[in-house]
Amino acid sequence: MPMVQAMFVKFSALALATLATPQIAVAGEEIEAAPLYVSPAEWAAGCEPWDDWDKPAPPMKITHNVYYVGTCGITVLLVPTDDGHVLIDTGTQSGALVTIDNIKRLGADPQRVSLILYSHEHFDHVGGLSLMQWVSGAPVLSAPEAVDVFRTGKDNPDDPQAGLHEPMQPARNVIQITPGVPVSFGGFEFNPIATPGHSPGALAWQWESCNGDDCKSIVYADSMSPISRDDYKFSDHPEYVAAYREGIARIAALECDILLTPHPSHSKMIERAATGTFEGGVSCAEYAAGKHRDLDARLERETGADQ
Repeated sequence: MPMVQAMFVKFSALALATLATPQIAVAGEEIEAAPLYVSPAEWAAGCEPWDDWDKPAPPMKITHNVYYVGTCGITVLLVPTDDGHVLIDTGTQSGALVTIDNIKRLGADPQRVSLILYSHEHFDHVGGLSLMQWVSGAPVLSAPEAVDVFRTGKDNPDDPQAGLHEPMQPARNVIQITPGVPVSFGGFEFNPIATPGHSPGALAWQWESCNGDDCKSIVYADSMSPISRDDYKFSDHPEYVAAYREGIARIAALECDILLTPHPSHSKMIERAATGTFEGGVSCAEYAAGKHRDLDARLERETGADQ
């Protein structure tokens, strides 16, 4: 992929003084210099299933060079590299303040976020995008169906949840990518996987996290739940449902040592963290099977309501 050209923001002296943090030291893809983070079990002890989206949580090390910097209720991931940090999702506009603070608590610099990826284009996961871009100047990489959502802040009219929420702040720098074509950055290849359904532009991401010869396949799978406004019926949109099922099948076929999701409870992240590791517990195939059941149940309810 061509090198991503970020549009960097110039800050006032006051803003720079406020945001200044020690630069992260990266050695073999690991953060050095005594970062402040908790273990999975410690993180789980402070959060509850289906917790508040903006409830602060401390940063947590998931594995090797993958860090959780979101809230109790919304996942945000940080992957540090020699070329800058990759951030996946931002949380809500308020939650992004927690994300920024957690990045700093790791000993990292929020201004060194160089690339922003996302799960799906709803405010609970990317409502803080504009703020994060103001801090870092980093571009967001977008599936074609979500480009206009990011650029305008307004819902895609094809989104089953269109009209349910207020518009988001528009993003400054949106780069369209092609699902299935890996994004190379900082020595990593992040594979974007189209998983439309919960939203038209939803993506899952797969990449490999290594510490020496110990490598883990990480999958950040989208929510993929069939939620909509009251007057929307998935059964009225057979092409959308077909694409939905294709996305679920893509997740089922993935190799994943560690499965993570935008809402921690969708993949029992808190329960798994309490065991001390995110390895195992829920496989990609099991997660996909659950989403198939959710979609089938929704379609059955719609069909029954029509009779």
